[in-house]
Amino acid sequence: MSAQLRAAGALLPLGRRVTVRAIRLYHPLPTGGIQRAEGPVRALRRSMRFPANAYHNAVIVRNASWARVLPKLAIKFARIPALFGGLMIGGVAWIQYQAVQVSNSAQEMFGNMKNTVTGTASSLWGSASEIAEQTKQGWANTKEQMELPEWLEKILRMEGGSGDGKNGSGGQGEPEPPKQSRAGAAAAVSASAAAYGYDQSADQDERTPEEMARDDQMMFMTKMMIEIRNLLQKVGQSSTVTLPAIVVIGSQSSGKSSVLEAIVGHEFLPKGTNMITRRPIELTLVNDPEARVDYAEFPDLGLTKITDFSLIQKNLMELNQSVPESECVSDDPIHLTIHSPRVPDLSLIDLPGYIQVAGENQPRELKRKISELCDKYIRGPNIILAISAADVDLANSTALQASRRVDPRGERTIGVITKMDLVDPEKGAAILSDRQYPLRLGYVGVISKLPVGGGLFKRDTGNVLSIISRNEKSFFNAHPAQFGPEAGVNIGTITLRKKLMQVLEQQMSSKLQATTDAIQRELEETTYQFKVQYNEEPMTAEAYLAASLDDFKHLFHKFASTFGRPQMQTLLKNALDQRVLDQLAARYWNKPLDDLSVAPHEPENIADLPKADPKSPYWHMQLDMASSALTRLGVGRLATTVVSQAIQTDVEKLINKSAFSKHPSARQVISEASSTVLADRAYTTSDGIEFSLKPYKYEVDIHQQEWSQGRDHVAEVLKGELDQCQTAMKNLENTVGGRKKLKEVMTFVDRARKGDIIIEGESRNGAGGFSAALLARGREAVFLRDRADIINMRMMAVKSRQCKGLENKYYCPEVFLDAVATKLTQTAVLFLNVEMLNDFYARFPREVESKLGELMLGGGLERFAQEDSRIRRHLDLIKRKELLELVLAKIEGLNRLNEHVGGPREGFDGGNGNGNGRERRRRRFF
Repeated sequence: MSAQLRAAGALLPLGRRVTVRAIRLYHPLPTGGIQRAEGPVRALRRSMRFPANAYHNAVIVRNASWARVLPKLAIKFARIPALFGGLMIGGVAWIQYQAVQVSNSAQEMFGNMKNTVTGTASSLWGSASEIAEQTKQGWANTKEQMELPEWLEKILRMEGGSGDGKNGSGGQGEPEPPKQSRAGAAAAVSASAAAYGYDQSADQDERTPEEMARDDQMMFMTKMMIEIRNLLQKVGQSSTVTLPAIVVIGSQSSGKSSVLEAIVGHEFLPKGTNMITRRPIELTLVNDPEARVDYAEFPDLGLTKITDFSLIQKNLMELNQSVPESECVSDDPIHLTIHSPRVPDLSLIDLPGYIQVAGENQPRELKRKISELCDKYIRGPNIILAISAADVDLANSTALQASRRVDPRGERTIGVITKMDLVDPEKGAAILSDRQYPLRLGYVGVISKLPVGGGLFKRDTGNVLSIISRNEKSFFNAHPAQFGPEAGVNIGTITLRKKLMQVLEQQMSSKLQATTDAIQRELEETTYQFKVQYNEEPMTAEAYLAASLDDFKHLFHKFASTFGRPQMQTLLKNALDQRVLDQLAARYWNKPLDDLSVAPHEPENIADLPKADPKSPYWHMQLDMASSALTRLGVGRLATTVVSQAIQTDVEKLINKSAFSKHPSARQVISEASSTVLADRAYTTSDGIEFSLKPYKYEVDIHQQEWSQGRDHVAEVLKGELDQCQTAMKNLENTVGGRKKLKEVMTFVDRARKGDIIIEGESRNGAGGFSAALLARGREAVFLRDRADIINMRMMAVKSRQCKGLENKYYCPEVFLDAVATKLTQTAVLFLNVEMLNDFYARFPREVESKLGELMLGGGLERFAQEDSRIRRHLDLIKRKELLELVLAKIEGLNRLNEHVGGPREGFDGGNGNGNGRERRRRRFF
């Protein structure tokens, strides 16, 4: 059959071919049963039987009428598959509505309906596919036989959407193509069509080209003014410098969330039986034609490009639940931005729903708190979107009552009536035409609740607006008398979307001049402050960081020039001096008194050392053990620890002197950078020092010069230890109440140590009339006194002729151990300087820059600059000045655009049906 039809199509005269197509397309269909295509096809075959000389006639007719008929023929060829596709989609949509209406019917009805739908859809699709194939083949044969004019090729490219890299407009200097028909102009997609919700079908958009252009201009204006409003929000501090937003209010269960989700086209608001919305949600819709998928952003949380709207719902739930149960509501807003090519540019604020009575686990003042929060946002110049359910009398609408308090004339309130399918159509139409509670912007009736899917058709939550639009269309079209074009009422979510954009643009435009004047005054004041306070000195966060870093580097280089080998040697020698004193106390001097028992007899006493035998094994062993303990105590670890701590302390001092002292996070980063660099070399340096000191662990060779230097130095060390003993004694005197009291206690302790007083056991309450605490202070005082006496004695021994020469080292252990400590220090410092200090000086500045760079990522630079109050005020003033200048520039650009397009646009009649015929057409749902 297809071969005959294609052969006939190649020979049939053009006029008859057009007629045949018209008969085939508009052939009346039977009224009952499954529609089949075999009958019309057979009629088509019979009509194509032509006489033998028809071939010559076809050529003559084609040559005579080709240039006149071919453009129309091409357009019709392109529309045939689209018409059949639209017919099929319309049939399926009608059947889906019927399926929803009878979802509670018996299972047998579902089975019959399924068979009917399947058969009808298969038949229609087969016919459409066959015709499309015939059309394609016939056009291919025709193109091979002739060459088309250039202007006709442009028309065909524009009608067919061929991807030749051009938009159908032609290049410069090319002839202008003939005017397109009404259908061809409607085929061009308006920039505002998807934003208004006309993206389901081209037939749905009944706007004229002039209306499309006007709507596109309005959408662009709204986008620019929303950008201006967002900039003004950043300016802050002044209620006069602002532009309106749309505030959504309504009682709980009024359908407020469903209306917002229908406007957005996604289910994203949290659901629940209890009070869910506890914080205002400042929602900004951004029409982004370049966005391939819809996505959301939480700018305050740093969350971007969230494409999973269930995750958005979860985040909103958690942010709302963060409000304590005791408060229930908070005025801290949640900022959410949604980007999509299918949303209009709008600025919406969703508020907690009004309640009548607080629950058991809710505070009693909850109703008052919600009312105060809503009153804060619905004040002018914001637009009020008052949500009320159709099954609730408007006299009882909490949203309308609240709006009338702040907007008694209804000049900035849009009434939205939800659940229109729950009341009689007459009552619903009467609500939308209400005169008892008139609103200048009128009422809009919607059915924003998603229908419950079941049976053959499942609910598709990925395209909320499409589902809601089909459901609204089915209901309102079923009652043309109440909701038809002549009824003069506003119905449908698409109408609401468009009205919101128009009202928002109008309100913003009306406030633009007053806002401009306020901005100019704010800018003059800000400029004056900038000149007086900061002498117009520029400042940025980057410049402040760079200046702070340069200042810190300058301080560090100054420190590096003053801290080297001498300083490390002094640090390490002081640490080893304490180890020398520890060894002397452990092996030569007396030990602390633990109790009041008699002191044991010591055969070898330090007081007898100057007169001892030079070959005494006891004193030889004491000095050898002390020297070995000193060389084996772990000088490497001690040296790296002492030097690292000293450097770390100096770095902290440098931070305190620099601008980083006012920045806790940067201070911590610099400190961590210092400890990281030092720790990286600590183990290697420690092992290297121990390896270099290994010979001294077996034998230490001291020269006379080193002995002399040790003799002088140890005298100073002993003098310092004596001073510490005397200072501690004075502190004890102050603690016990004076020298006399302390002397009495010390005398009692001495007598007990000598055995003059027998104390069988020191009780917790003390002994001899002294408390236990007082006796403890007495023992400590006796220990300090004895230590001071020994040190005085050893200082005299060190200065004596006996300790002048190296050969008497066993008589002078203090001098020998000090010389050993000096030798260990000099060797260790050589390795410290090479392995640790030089490496630290080279790596630390780079490590600081790297760590600070990581800290400044993700908004850290701005937070860093804001930590300094002086810099914060400077930057805030500059930012405020720049924002005000940017806003004025955008407003000036907006004014130039208005002048360019021909002045102000025609206003939108937001009433209840008193507009002209064009506005009545706009109010139609489809």
